[in-house]
This record gives sequence, structure tokens and C-alpha cells, in this order.
Amino acid sequence: MGSRRSRLELIFDILLAIQNKGGRIKPTHLMYKSNLSHKLLNSYLEELLGKGLVQVEEEFSKKKQNTTKTVLITDKGLGFLAEFRRMREFTDAFGL
Repeated sequence: MGSRRSRLELIFDILLAIQNKGGRIKPTHLMYKSNLSHKLLNSYLEELLGKGLVQVEEEFSKKKQNTTKTVLITDKGLGFLAEFRRMREFTDAFGL
């Protein structure tokens, strides 16, 4: 059985899932891709929104009479991914 993911690894996985889908993803797809419960994903999304790493776009469909949400990664979020990768490479180089 694998070890539990740290908070930073969870954030990395969320942002990576968004990036891998072209920078935009629906919340339900993000929940499955990052392997998180709905409650936990919403908690992390609130934090990421507050820190400016993601943004949420809402679009109203007249045809379906509902609002769809899309989660977008920001430039700041892309910067986090790049720095986290560098940190991971650094620790791996020393076997940590």
C-alpha cells in the first residue's frame, strides 16, 4: 500500500490534472483525476482560488437552463507546478 500524499503533493496533483486537460477542466472530472472526495476537492479549490492559483468560470446555458463551472489554472498556478517539479528533482538528486 502506498503512502499518503502530502498537502503539497495534493495541490500539485490538482494543478497537474488541470494542466493536462489543456488548462481547463470541469470540477467532476478534476475530482476523479486527482482522486479526491467532493468535500476535500472543494476545500482545496477554495484555498487555491484564494491564493490565485486557479480561477472558476461559470457559464449559463439557456438551452439546458443550468450553470456549468470550469476550473482554470492561472499563470501563478503554472509557476507553482514548475517550481514544485524543480524541488522534486532537487530532492530526488540527493535521494531524499
